[in-house]
Amino acid sequence: MISATQAVPGAALAAPVITDSPPAIDYWLLAPMLVVFAAGVLAVLAEAFVPRPRRRPVQLLLALGGVLAAFVLTLAQAFTLPEGEAGTTLALGAVAVDRPALFLQGTILVLAFISLLLIAERHGGEDAFAAQAAAVPGSEEEREHVLAGSEHTEVYPLVLFAVLGMLLFPAANDFLTLFVALEVMSLPLYLLCGIARRRRLFSQEAAVKYFLLGAFSSAFFLFGIALVYGYAGSVNFARVDEAVQAGGAEIFQGGNGEPLLLLGIGLVAVGLLFKVGAVPFHNWKPDVYQGAPTPITALMASCTLVAAFGALLRVFFTAFGGSVESWRPMLWVVAILTMVVAAIVAVTQRDIKRLLAYSSVVHAGFVLTAVVAADSAGLAGAMFYLAAYGFTTIGAFAVVTLVRTHESGAEAGDLEQWAGLGRTSPLLAGALSLFLLAFAGIPLTSGFIGKFAVFEAALAAGAAPLVVVGVLSSAVTAFFYVRIIVLMYFSEPAEKGGPRVVPAGLLTGSVISIGVAATFLLGVYPTPVLDHLIPAPGGGTDAEVAATADGFTR
Repeated sequence: MISATQAVPGAALAAPVITDSPPAIDYWLLAPMLVVFAAGVLAVLAEAFVPRPRRRPVQLLLALGGVLAAFVLTLAQAFTLPEGEAGTTLALGAVAVDRPALFLQGTILVLAFISLLLIAERHGGEDAFAAQAAAVPGSEEEREHVLAGSEHTEVYPLVLFAVLGMLLFPAANDFLTLFVALEVMSLPLYLLCGIARRRRLFSQEAAVKYFLLGAFSSAFFLFGIALVYGYAGSVNFARVDEAVQAGGAEIFQGGNGEPLLLLGIGLVAVGLLFKVGAVPFHNWKPDVYQGAPTPITALMASCTLVAAFGALLRVFFTAFGGSVESWRPMLWVVAILTMVVAAIVAVTQRDIKRLLAYSSVVHAGFVLTAVVAADSAGLAGAMFYLAAYGFTTIGAFAVVTLVRTHESGAEAGDLEQWAGLGRTSPLLAGALSLFLLAFAGIPLTSGFIGKFAVFEAALAAGAAPLVVVGVLSSAVTAFFYVRIIVLMYFSEPAEKGGPRVVPAGLLTGSVISIGVAATFLLGVYPTPVLDHLIPAPGGGTDAEVAATADGFTR
């Protein structure tokens, strides 16, 4: 016998019922996540049974094939959703399949596929990962594995399971599923951050910091879920929204449960804002981005950000949509702090990966301005911004993997080591310049359209002061982006011969080319994407239209 709560959108709060019938699950709608999960399981088995010489090509085939198949299925689902309808829920309301979820999942899968190309790249017969992660850095055991040419192919199943969590995160429709997705996404990333081939101790330090701070944020998140459950009597987003509209569960009919709700919203927000890297929950980002292997940094800076913001949008638009006036001031403060603090601190950075980390924090503040709007325009602007930023940031980190301190040396972190790159490698410097201009929001780039979309939504929602802060922060960030361009083209190299550039292989070259193309095309012709982000509500009663106006299903 199974105890479950009725999860029918629009129904009144219902007591638990007893049923001996299994829940109806539409496996077609779950197919993209199931394919990625199956690919991950097969990758684990391949790690155990496939001979070592054949392991890498098998793992790469499983990873790329699984992600590509999942994207095709996601695309097929997007075209089969009924016109004018937001979507549907399944698995007793635990998972939502609607156009925002499918767009975010499709974006994650595309960015994950590109990241896998960067992860698979080898320069001089070596990839970015330790030959043997379990070996003590600098030990004889590690040296033996390096000389033997060992490869850490466990990276691929870890990435697949992380991607699985990312796919579920923006589609989760109750808090328990959301927490499971959060952990499935985060745990593999903790491991992946600590297996860089070079600067091993720094990499392991980054992994420990990420793990400890992530554990703290998960604890806050769980405590917030408990408080929300105490207030609403359910963890399902639709039931929580109904409770908010009714003033709480039955025991709070007098209206004295609001403090419990506000505390729950605040603690849940801590867990979600940590994942997006908003101030004051951003301190992990610079250290982790700098210490992690650069291909993993690219994966986190793109896919994780899309998944985390997708979850944040769904939680605040659906579960807490009825209390928008209560949480909007909090997000105002967080968005302003994020844009101002990160922009100022970024100006002082001398390491390219730390600078890009603070850049990511600033961009999280820009997306938060769209969340503050709390309407369909804000949702569409945020989703476009996330997609555009994802392509650009992967391209930028791909460039970082190619600039080295010396032949076969570590990546050049200090900005002074990038001086003169425009002379020694004009194409590479040109690609990075385009990415930096997109980050700054210069016209004819995707960054300009993204900022215009989020700022327009915030302005329409009456958040003009927030837009002013965003524009001023953009001006500050443009300074340090242009500083890098000036350094590459108009500064003398720090050493004779200029920066050492590793020739881009086919995979890294493809990643940079895709990033350049997406950054330019989304800046010049964004209409096909912007016009199809949010469906126009179909016919029906006013209540039905209101339920689908923001694009989310309930």
